[in-house]
Amino acid sequence: MNWLEWSNPVARWWFGLVAVSVINVAAWVLVRASVRRSLANAAAEVQRRARNVGWLSGVYVFGCAFRSVLPRADVQRICLFDTWFSNVFVGRSVATVAELSFVIQGAIVLHFVSTQLGSGFGRRVAVAIVAMIACAECFSWYAVISTNYLGNSVEESLWTLSYALVGVALVVLSSRTSGRLTWLVRGAALGCLAYVCFMLTTDVPMYLGRLLDDTQQTRTYLGLSDGVHDLLTRWVVTHDLDEWRTEIPWMSLYFSFAVWLSIGLCAAPLSVEAIARLQGAPSASKG
Repeated sequence: MNWLEWSNPVARWWFGLVAVSVINVAAWVLVRASVRRSLANAAAEVQRRARNVGWLSGVYVFGCAFRSVLPRADVQRICLFDTWFSNVFVGRSVATVAELSFVIQGAIVLHFVSTQLGSGFGRRVAVAIVAMIACAECFSWYAVISTNYLGNSVEESLWTLSYALVGVALVVLSSRTSGRLTWLVRGAALGCLAYVCFMLTTDVPMYLGRLLDDTQQTRTYLGLSDGVHDLLTRWVVTHDLDEWRTEIPWMSLYFSFAVWLSIGLCAAPLSVEAIARLQGAPSASKG
């Protein structure tokens, strides 16, 4: 553990991840408690919808906290701690459940708001992004089993496309809103745009570059049996900044901003009354 010195940039990065994770868990607990109190007298359907969104967020928040404490890079098989919990199978399994929970959470919110505002396109996007990210997870597993960055390239491209579609859906919704809701929807659309720009300029090119390097070097990839055995049994402990340099930007953003978005969705308008209040209009329904 002598690598845990403030002079080591990898140690500073890890300390930051852990600190943010503690804050994220505390924030989720507080937001969930606040939402439960505010919906104490709401209709049963509204409470059920909010409860589902909240628990899906919890899966994502705690999943990201686990991955922050024990970070790893899947295809490279690198990690910070020599423990079985750092192997790729465990980490990728946690990530799969967390990411599916996150996208389902967002889909519930988008579908409900789109339904209330009469946007068929928004409802279709809500359904489509769940299918797209489920497909992305399959490509991610292909990448970690085979060590072929083609899987990661397709996975990240699907995430980019899904957020682009959500952004378009939000722009469509913004034309149907008024009051504070308009600014919330437009802000969310700008967030999607920022994410898509990051993915197109940083994340997707990184994996495509690795794939191109492997192709030029005629790298041999692992088959199913060898790949599964490898991801279950091999993890390389390294605290070298050069090994982690390309992983630090996306992990830092992923385990902070993405988690904050998930926590924020717990307080999203999930009732007709809430949408009406944000639009500055009265509502006679609690549905």
